[in-house]
Amino acid sequence: MIDPEYLSAEIISRVTDVINGKSAISRPRGRPRAFNREQALAVAGHHFWRLGYEGASIADLTTAMGITPQSLYAAFRSKADLYREALQWYQGDIGAATTEALRDSDVVAAFERVLLDSAREFCRPDRPRGCMISTAVLTCATENHAVAEMVAGLRDATLVAFRGRLQQGVDEGALRPDTNVAALARFIGALVQGMSVQARDGATEADLKDIAYLGIAELHRHQADDAPRS
Repeated sequence: MIDPEYLSAEIISRVTDVINGKSAISRPRGRPRAFNREQALAVAGHHFWRLGYEGASIADLTTAMGITPQSLYAAFRSKADLYREALQWYQGDIGAATTEALRDSDVVAAFERVLLDSAREFCRPDRPRGCMISTAVLTCATENHAVAEMVAGLRDATLVAFRGRLQQGVDEGALRPDTNVAALARFIGALVQGMSVQARDGATEADLKDIAYLGIAELHRHQADDAPRS
């Protein structure tokens, strides 16, 4: 099973109970599954997050998930498809805070939340460090190029969301009209990626918050003269 340092005892217990047949679950017609797919996906997600795509072997994954390779391929088709679903799990669960933060009506406050939340979440002791997506599959073997492109697409989607929120701030008069929205979005994205790397290398939450505050200061520098200061 997965190292309990990276997954709560409650989840491990629930997954183990299901694997051992102690939990009552609805079973579709045909051959019954020997595991709870949603819980197994969460276990795989944490494993990929900690070891990376290439670092997590099929043997590692099946041992952590408590299933056979045949069951893994039957449920998820391939390691690449399992990884894709694990990334979707991460976006919908762990990464949902960024989407929520960008909905803040104050554009500067929105990015303050993104940066400070990143500093805190990247250093939580009950999870792998850093962001599963920000620094994933930056280099890989040739046969895994499609996986690297998929993850790069997710990072690009984040930059698009950053640019959109900053442009909205310009259009609403909260940011200066001469703000280089594309460059500022990439600057914030680079901060988040850098914080993820440094968290993996042992930086503390306080270390990352110092980086976040420099980014927040840059955002304030782009505020319109008559915009309220948060």
